[in-house]
Amino acid sequence: MTDRISLRAFALFGAMAFATHAGAGDWPQFRGPHGNGHADGEVFPAEWGSDDSIKWKTPLPEPGNGSPIVSAGRVFVTCTENQGRTRSLFCFDRGTGRQLWVRTVEFDKVEKTHKTNPHGSSTPATNGQRIVVWHGSAGLYCYDLSGQELWSRDLGAFQHIWGYGTSPILLEDRVIMHCGPGPRVFLAAVDLQTGRTLWETDEPQKGDGSYNENKKYMGSWATPVVAHVGGKRQIICAMATRVNAYDPETGEIVWTDDGVRGPRGDLAYSCPILGNDFGVYFAGFTGPAFGFRLGGSGNVTDTHRLWRIERNPQNIGTGVLIGPHVYKANAGPGTLQCVVAVTGEETWQERVPDGNHWGSVIYAAGRLYATNQKGATHVFLPNPERLEIVATNELGESSNSTPAFSEGEIFIRTFEHLYCIADQSRE
Repeated sequence: MTDRISLRAFALFGAMAFATHAGAGDWPQFRGPHGNGHADGEVFPAEWGSDDSIKWKTPLPEPGNGSPIVSAGRVFVTCTENQGRTRSLFCFDRGTGRQLWVRTVEFDKVEKTHKTNPHGSSTPATNGQRIVVWHGSAGLYCYDLSGQELWSRDLGAFQHIWGYGTSPILLEDRVIMHCGPGPRVFLAAVDLQTGRTLWETDEPQKGDGSYNENKKYMGSWATPVVAHVGGKRQIICAMATRVNAYDPETGEIVWTDDGVRGPRGDLAYSCPILGNDFGVYFAGFTGPAFGFRLGGSGNVTDTHRLWRIERNPQNIGTGVLIGPHVYKANAGPGTLQCVVAVTGEETWQERVPDGNHWGSVIYAAGRLYATNQKGATHVFLPNPERLEIVATNELGESSNSTPAFSEGEIFIRTFEHLYCIADQSRE
């Protein structure tokens, strides 16, 4: 079926997919301004160390997996304390790392999570005027850039043995939120100005939210992405057993592709990776990977499926599409990998030192960046023929987060600090 996709389809997913008022050079949401892991800008550091090219670092109260975002001269990141009873949004000055404000939500319960997924694993989103943060069962909150609370919403309880981790995205006048995992899972649109629910679309599931009907693990921690399909926008989100496309105005499921379910369970950690008229998805827990054409209506599994491979390396972070190839960093074994998007063919896979990867890969200034769980960032080139590493940069602190790239600077959240990395010679 791959001959149905023309070579024109390999053009990169464009900036129109993420339409907000965030400023040029901002990193306003998880995986960047376009939601696809591609950074704007032509110059970013390729080499640094714990004492080299560090513009500033500031301590964080406890470990967390949420990634930083950058907008309007500020850096935002979520943190929790006291086993998740205190859930906070921190705001720092991007030039100095000085804390400008913190807004805290008290939560009187201790919810289950996995030791590798501390509470505070969601990434905020901003349009440069308002910032939205999801604290799981503690609610969805909206602030202005000075930290004034504008509204909050209780969207329900989301209890899972491995905790929560999806992140909001903004689409013009609305917040798009994948609410889960847990006994109830749904995609929602919330009015950015008022917090009013515009629509909710439940995801049918069998089991208790942590285990499916076959007593195997289940859940999705995937953040939605926005696509243009047939001249219309659609929200694409990976659920525990399938990838769905939603109408952003109504929440109606336009089409769905089954295939996420694997022999070890129903698990979706990463975001769908989208080209102009095709998508690729890599399920979690060494589960399936598959490619599909965008579009259609109803269940398009049989009509739009391009390929499917049943067992793959453990996948948590999201890869990036460059030309016809997906470059990804795996969580077990700790490898970097290159795959042909419309066939699933692996062109190379190589082990790299210093552990597995939970963070997503970022493409910036012609290079790829992958930060692993030991806080080492491998910088490599998008070469489909072989792994070509430019540098490996150690911070000596654990990290499960994805870096933010803004105006020539890189912001990395570790379990201990928030770092700003910059080429000091250019200042």
